[in-house]
Amino acid sequence: EARRNPQSRFGDFYIWSDTRPETHDEGMVFPGVQETTWTRDPVAGQYYFHRFYKFMPDLNTENPEVLAEIRKIMGFYLELGVCGFRMDALPFVIRTKGPEARQQLRYGMLRDFREFLQWRSRDAIILAEANVEPKHSMKYFGDDGDRLQMMFNFWVNQFAFLAMATGDAAPLSKALAQTRERPANAQWGQFLRNHDELDLGRLSDEQRQAVFADMAPDRSMPPYGPGTPHRLAPMLHGDRRRLELAYSLMFSLPGTPVIRYGDEIGMGDNLELPERECARTPMQWSTEAHAGFTRAAKAVSPVIEDGPYGFAKINVADQRRDPNSLLNWTARMIRMRHETPEIGWGEFEVLDAGRPGILAIRYHWRNNEVLVIHNLLGEAAEIQLRVKGERGRQLTNLFTQDHSHANGRGQHRIIMEPYGYHWYRVGGLGYLLERESV
Repeated sequence: EARRNPQSRFGDFYIWSDTRPETHDEGMVFPGVQETTWTRDPVAGQYYFHRFYKFMPDLNTENPEVLAEIRKIMGFYLELGVCGFRMDALPFVIRTKGPEARQQLRYGMLRDFREFLQWRSRDAIILAEANVEPKHSMKYFGDDGDRLQMMFNFWVNQFAFLAMATGDAAPLSKALAQTRERPANAQWGQFLRNHDELDLGRLSDEQRQAVFADMAPDRSMPPYGPGTPHRLAPMLHGDRRRLELAYSLMFSLPGTPVIRYGDEIGMGDNLELPERECARTPMQWSTEAHAGFTRAAKAVSPVIEDGPYGFAKINVADQRRDPNSLLNWTARMIRMRHETPEIGWGEFEVLDAGRPGILAIRYHWRNNEVLVIHNLLGEAAEIQLRVKGERGRQLTNLFTQDHSHANGRGQHRIIMEPYGYHWYRVGGLGYLLERESV
């Protein structure tokens, strides 16, 4: 009906123009794959707007009926028991659209979604994909935390990869400081990879090339942006030490860790598949046909069969049986993260470890403290660190028996292994007895 009569009720669900706007070749999300954001529909005889592919027309979110339909869809899935929604490309959702529209962001829409969500399910959340500069973050969270509960931290994500590629913690420390501000009832979602290409658009050309040189020297450059489609394991050359370092870093960054399916077993990618599909291959559950993902004669998307990341070598069933597998290591890391709420809710401070390749973060929450140290370099390093307070004289290692006691000058001398990571309780293990209620 919208195509037959763009002036009808459903026609107003979309964005139309009688003529092709002069800006038709601007603002494509996938330049090189897309040629325009305005395509003529032969039935309607008009042009319709699509920020993404031409088979994905944008909705007119200034139309109250469209917003009502979105709320109906949210309500439907909440009734089925989902605990939240990931809102894709959120800045495009709330932006005004049209051939002559001023590019304004309607942040009030976020509060409307939040209020509806919590009215229907008090525990449900919205996790937003909004790759924006830190100065705009609070507009999405809301000054009073009344808009989004969570946002992916794209800013820290890109500088984390830069830090791991160059062995220099300074840019990541700066990015953490730049994204420190958030409402007390909101959280950053910290992640490494997702189902899209790794976007490095916030880095300088020189910084991007440094990441590519280390992590994707033979990369297949996606035609739609300054990134790489690789999954994490191939980017780190399958090096178990670097994979553990990367995940330990992600789990210990301020906020909530978000891990993508398959990364917990070190899945790879298939660069023979088009565009983003290369990193969206089926989960590798077992050595059965189609990696145990489906019993169909042919999978919609092919599993990875050959090479070091083929399902015969990388799968859940085998790793569950191996106590030293990446899967079981990740499970232990998740348990440890549950036991250190200071990382999610506490205030943090980056400590001076005296070496550019060492990142040391101290968290404080309700009279409890945690110290996490990472060596971003492939060579061992000895650091000297002073942790304030009487309890700071004792550091209790949460993964090994390698505890640390300060010397007479109040300094800790710690040996960091190549790509090593240490998680410490500041003080002893009686922290629960010392935790304050507020």
